[in-house]
Amino acid sequence: MSRLIISLDVDLGERSYPIYIGQDLLKDADIFRRHIASSQVLVVSNETVAPLYMQTLVDTLQGFTVEQVVLPDGEKYKTLDILKRIFDRLLEKRFDRGCTLIALGGGVIGDMTGFAAACYQRGVNFIQAPTTLLSQVDSSVGGKTGVNHPLGKNMIGAFYQPRAVVIDISTLDTLPARELSAGLAEVIKHGIIKDADYFAWLEDNMKYLRALDAEALAHAVEGSCIIKSRVVSADEREAGQRALLNFGHTFGHAIETGMGYGNWLHGEAVGAGMCMAARMSHLLGWLTPDEEARILALIEAAGLPTAPPDLPPSRFLELMSVDKKVMAGQLRLVLLKGIGKALISDDFPMEVLRQTLESYSA
Repeated sequence: MSRLIISLDVDLGERSYPIYIGQDLLKDADIFRRHIASSQVLVVSNETVAPLYMQTLVDTLQGFTVEQVVLPDGEKYKTLDILKRIFDRLLEKRFDRGCTLIALGGGVIGDMTGFAAACYQRGVNFIQAPTTLLSQVDSSVGGKTGVNHPLGKNMIGAFYQPRAVVIDISTLDTLPARELSAGLAEVIKHGIIKDADYFAWLEDNMKYLRALDAEALAHAVEGSCIIKSRVVSADEREAGQRALLNFGHTFGHAIETGMGYGNWLHGEAVGAGMCMAARMSHLLGWLTPDEEARILALIEAAGLPTAPPDLPPSRFLELMSVDKKVMAGQLRLVLLKGIGKALISDDFPMEVLRQTLESYSA
């Protein structure tokens, strides 16, 4: 029996949609039926998640014409070439404009399925059913979709909102410890940028989150989704404050690209990137030594790296220059004036950025 713990709304006018959080929601036919537009449904998953949860969802969708696409698992497969497999199946099965795509998997599957839905016949219905902590607390909410390019992460994509996000926290029971830690990076990020009390709760409860305590996980997923949904509702297309959600990501994306997609998990790269952003904020005189130490301690407690790999500062700067946050040739970074107090800045001495990068290479 499924148990709905909470339902939130992302307020975007005509594009508003609910987020359902609960246990065994992949078995809840009523939730899925109310957001499926016609009889045609394509479930997109990957080789790791499909054996665990595909049949459960297919059984839930009895009465619909359900097709499946199972993609290879990993960030390195988040490409236009692999994306084509989704379009191939939609066209082979003659899916029309009323069809619904369901993303069953982590952030890669969610991004690719959403981008396919945005493009197919100029836009069809899709539902997010995230199965990793990272995708449940971050990538499934907000409508960012896309694929990677060898020269830059997520540089090809679209803003395209789902009809619903169905978060079944029971799927976290099968999540490897490394993937759980990667998801905790985004949970920590939400506290750092927007909510000092939530950050303090994470300090007190990190051991329970890593032990997969259901109550703690539900609270963390809810807290992160509340913060992200509020930010997205205020700035859907990242014209301003939504960019705060990129805290640690400009550094992190440089790590992912520089090391080769998939060698560092996204959350691992963001964890190190948040430490780098905290150090730079401290060097600028904006963040106290105690606050920087608390951030590093919590990231370490989550099982994440607190320093980047050995990339030369010149290579870091090169990779950071190919980033969506670059405007008119000017690099913008999300930095801190305190825990819970993030800001977007392009008004910083480049020398401080170089000093930050060199402190790790030393």
